[in-house]
Amino acid sequence: MHIASLAKMPVVTIQRAGRVIAILLLSLVLPIGFVPKANADTLDRIRAAGKILLGYRDDARPFAFKDEGGQPAGFSVALCQMITEDLKVELGLSELEVEWVPITIDDRAAALQQGRVDILCGADSITLERRKAVSFSIPIYPGGIGAIARANAPQALREVLEGEPATGPIWRGSPARILNQRTFAVVAGSTSQSWLAERIQRFQIDVKVVPVENYAAGIDSLTKGNADVFFGDRAIIMEAASTQIASGDIIALERQFTHEPIALTIARDNDALRLVIDQTLSREFKSEDFRELFFKWFGAESPGAIAFYRMSALPE
Repeated sequence: MHIASLAKMPVVTIQRAGRVIAILLLSLVLPIGFVPKANADTLDRIRAAGKILLGYRDDARPFAFKDEGGQPAGFSVALCQMITEDLKVELGLSELEVEWVPITIDDRAAALQQGRVDILCGADSITLERRKAVSFSIPIYPGGIGAIARANAPQALREVLEGEPATGPIWRGSPARILNQRTFAVVAGSTSQSWLAERIQRFQIDVKVVPVENYAAGIDSLTKGNADVFFGDRAIIMEAASTQIASGDIIALERQFTHEPIALTIARDNDALRLVIDQTLSREFKSEDFRELFFKWFGAESPGAIAFYRMSALPE
């Protein structure tokens, strides 16, 4: 196009021409088959393969774990099985193979980003920091940080931890002295670890923090006297320590220190897959059968739990 002719064209036309030229140049530079958003075709890949990759942790009961037969089980696993059935209909498949992929707490995000799993059926809290790397479904559980302690822990320590919210006066003055020189265990890489580090720094408490690999190791640190208190996701920590709590070796603190909704996790830029997931969850949360599923893994539901699922479910 001649420069003089270009000068007479309207600005909008010039902008469109510029975009066309940019696209043509880009097609010459990028290799054939290049997809700008690596995860945009997840549903197409699942349809073509006839298989979905579901990641799960084997140490996050009651959300995800291996049962006695070595098979994935738990609340999140059951939800993912429901989603798989809906995906078969959405993709027009008579059968959809499910491959369960064990995932550790350390490589959750990488597994999604690298395409080793399509959905992570675990117990991940929704945080702004995590949203930089992954996307979440609507919340599936009203999670939060809880704690357990040795049965012979000093009464003063237990009273301090059961006291007012962390922003109140219990973290200063005399209560702080009660906390000083204590040893706290926490699962490495969890939100409990970052929350505890922030509280220690904020209120200048002189405590020792022992990161542990998993919940079993945290409970072991209590029973062996290597830690005074173990912090973690409240639902998981109570389930993991249920035997020790029943025997009286460990006590469960009633307090929930934070409120962190838990969700299923997928790779970013996966709106089509997330829509199917949220449609399934929203329908199930409104159904009568969901009450039975909740009771199976968490016991009798509370009015607060009912309200949580009513608010989480999206309208059609």
